[in-house]
Amino acid sequence: MSEADPELKVKAQRVYDLLIQEYGAPEWRPRRSGFEQLIHTILSANTNDRNAAAAFETLKQSYDGDWDAVRAAPLDDIKEAIRVAGMYNQKAPHIVETLEILHREEGRYSLEHIRAMPPADAQTYLQRFPGVGHKTASIVLLFSYGMPAFPVDTHVQRLTQRLGISGRRAAAQKIKAVWEQLLPPETFFTLHVNQIQHGRTVCKARNPRCAVCVLHASCDYHARRGDWAPDPS
Repeated sequence: MSEADPELKVKAQRVYDLLIQEYGAPEWRPRRSGFEQLIHTILSANTNDRNAAAAFETLKQSYDGDWDAVRAAPLDDIKEAIRVAGMYNQKAPHIVETLEILHREEGRYSLEHIRAMPPADAQTYLQRFPGVGHKTASIVLLFSYGMPAFPVDTHVQRLTQRLGISGRRAAAQKIKAVWEQLLPPETFFTLHVNQIQHGRTVCKARNPRCAVCVLHASCDYHARRGDWAPDPS
């Protein structure tokens, strides 16, 4: 990738600093093992955090935390356990196939071996698993291992496009690459968490609260709200 625009780097740093002033600097602390984060993130596709967490806990409790039992269970039983997360017809076989791959290749349900991989290789490795794209892989790397990967969900994508950090049609993977180029890895966790908070509470998809937004002075959308339309880039 070409060298980042110096003005864009300054703008990105300003966004990072302003969000910290507004929401603080959340401290990185792994809440789940990499393996459990992977399963949880597969469940989180197209649902909210509450439903994904409920499905994950129900799945674990239904089999007393025995992932061998989950792997061997009838698929319909797994679907029922994770029903609250939605898309269970896709997610249940993805979970079983993930367990099968780890059992076959590692002999255990663990991702600890990716600690020794370069981040780009770890990203590619994780995206081998069914239902795992760049966002899911980045979440596992960042949240469980503190590795330099920047996950892009719908909130992050919306903020980035509106701010003018990326083009207004930029895909999530492009936005991931942009942030990873503009700011140092030690900022990724704080920036990701704060952008999600800001997207949920202020920069909403509909009726964004521009009047109370700490980023409005740096925001292309706020400056051009009357004629905002996706650019061709």
